[in-house]
Amino acid sequence: MILTADIGNSNIVLGVFEGDILKLTLRIKTDATRTRDEYAINLNSMLKINNINVSDIDGAIISSVVPNLSAPFAGAVEMLIGKTPLIVGPGVKTGLDIRIDNPSQLGCDMVVDAVAAIRIYGAPAVVIDMGTATTFSAIGKKGEYLGAAITPGVRISMNALAQNAAQISQINIDKPRHAIGTNTTDSLKSGIVLGYASMLDGIIERFEKEIGAPCNVIATGGLSSLIIPHCKRKIVHDKDLLIKGLLLIYNKNI
Repeated sequence: MILTADIGNSNIVLGVFEGDILKLTLRIKTDATRTRDEYAINLNSMLKINNINVSDIDGAIISSVVPNLSAPFAGAVEMLIGKTPLIVGPGVKTGLDIRIDNPSQLGCDMVVDAVAAIRIYGAPAVVIDMGTATTFSAIGKKGEYLGAAITPGVRISMNALAQNAAQISQINIDKPRHAIGTNTTDSLKSGIVLGYASMLDGIIERFEKEIGAPCNVIATGGLSSLIIPHCKRKIVHDKDLLIKGLLLIYNKNI
């Protein structure tokens, strides 16, 4: 079995694969104050509860957008399985042709998403990852990574509004009843959900115009399952896209 870990700003998403089959996904809140030992205890407990024996894990791979957490989390994994995990970054083969101005600036999560999207869905493609930030990756006709657009994520936007507008409070972000809200709560739901859906449609359209071809569009992460049903464009929802990409990259490097 292979353990994959996506360390994001808000959550760490774990996947356990047996061959190409995803047997288990787990989620841990990201906490940069935890030590290697604390993460090892946490991981061990979660795997045991789900009937995964750490001795059956043959290797691991980590993608991290929280640099100061990469080493302690990798150390925790190594303590458990007795093998040093791969960390996506310089020296790790991805097979992705990155065409941006400075390839080293591209977030490893965006690299991994792109690798998975190309392999599973084909190019050209637009990959949308709705996490702490909402990122849009443009994949060209030959599978080359052309560039991206980045905007604050849904919850970040809602939190900023609640903190800076005296008459706005936090709400549960869910499906709006109408586009035209008749009270503050419904108006916020409409603005957030339908506003983000319209943004997705708009950026996809602009990306396709610059790429010069219709694209496969794949969305993952966070609240994507809530937003994409309100989009006019057909968008495939793949909540496990990144951990699937991690397995693909792991297999390129063994």
